[in-house]
Amino acid sequence: MSLKKVCLLLCLMVFSLGLKASSILVYMDEDQKNHLKAYGIAYWSIQQKAEVSWLLNYRGGSFLLQYHKNIEDECKTRGVSYQVLADGKVTAILNEISDPEVNMEMVKLEKSPKIAVYSPKSKLPWDDAVTMVLRYAEIPYDVVYDDEVLKDKLAGYDWLHLHHEDFTGQYGRFWSSFRNAGWYREDVKNQEAAAKRNGFNKVSEMKLAVAKRIKEFCAGGGFLFAMCSATDSYDIALSAEGVDICESMFDGDGADPQAQSKIDYKKTFAFQNFKLDTNPNNYEFSDIDATQTRTLVQRNDFFTLFEFSAKWDLVPTMLTQNHEKVIKGFMGQTTAFRKSVVKPNITVLGENKGAEEVRYLNGEIGKGQFTFYGGHDPEDYQHAVGDPPTDLNLHPNSAGYRLILNNVLFPAAKKKPQKT
Repeated sequence: MSLKKVCLLLCLMVFSLGLKASSILVYMDEDQKNHLKAYGIAYWSIQQKAEVSWLLNYRGGSFLLQYHKNIEDECKTRGVSYQVLADGKVTAILNEISDPEVNMEMVKLEKSPKIAVYSPKSKLPWDDAVTMVLRYAEIPYDVVYDDEVLKDKLAGYDWLHLHHEDFTGQYGRFWSSFRNAGWYREDVKNQEAAAKRNGFNKVSEMKLAVAKRIKEFCAGGGFLFAMCSATDSYDIALSAEGVDICESMFDGDGADPQAQSKIDYKKTFAFQNFKLDTNPNNYEFSDIDATQTRTLVQRNDFFTLFEFSAKWDLVPTMLTQNHEKVIKGFMGQTTAFRKSVVKPNITVLGENKGAEEVRYLNGEIGKGQFTFYGGHDPEDYQHAVGDPPTDLNLHPNSAGYRLILNNVLFPAAKKKPQKT
């Protein structure tokens, strides 16, 4: 080989080293093939001790990952779209994001949060959107329920999701329609056994104790995410401490006829000035939820995500990352929160302004954070008891499910952001 060719070869080698890839960009705009599994890639990469950054408001809330071949291979395996970037391109992106005139920010994700899902061990005739999307995104979690919470097992977790649940001890108000169903009878039996096992005379007393332990978990710095009836029934249970709000078919004796006047709104997370629904035949707990009186139908049921300052309001910005800002509505036992009963210190993340409905909100309790999300399944408009679970393979780009996964990654941030 001539000296000239050797020199040319060496030059090409040096040039190629200069272009060596340093990062993987998992973009999250409309070009992403599988938004939901992309969150799993970010979570898995954190577990592998790779550097992971969340680029808020950049191409739909993209993830910038330190380049490793195994991460690139994992993206291919899971069907997640990505780009391999050289240092120069990464620098250009970071310079764009750091521009004070641009509503973008970079947050480093340094810890893979340990996740617990509060869910009964028995099989009930409905599915839970959070557990479905965690499994689909391949993000690991543990299942805990009343026994574990009362034994202070939450201390070992960073993030807790509340399954479709009734914290008031009224078995989801299913008595009127399903009291003779086998699953309902089995649930009552299991709940009563758990209450007795843990030293309580009533299921409502046990559920209140569980709710208070969860409040302690959150106040101590934990992250809480609740959907559907686990939102309003949770606040109602806290507000009714020491007050019997259960009729005899639920706990063997009548409810306190003066219960409404004894409700303490100071004990709740998100809601105030609500009125209890005292009819045990109604599939409703209070007027927090708008399901029974709303006039929206599927074709006009949407809610809009608020836009926050990425550089100053990190928490709500992280929680609203999406490739769409107008989200399809979906129903549940608790579908939407009446804006009139939401506490003024709560940050509204998404609402249907015309209907005066809040669909997605966030707040602080002590050192911790909580998020409430109305509705049952973002890709099944009116999910009924006994309906089959949603196949997320058919909805890999679900904007509604992305909001759940924003909450899963939120605790991974380097420092807990503070609202200004």
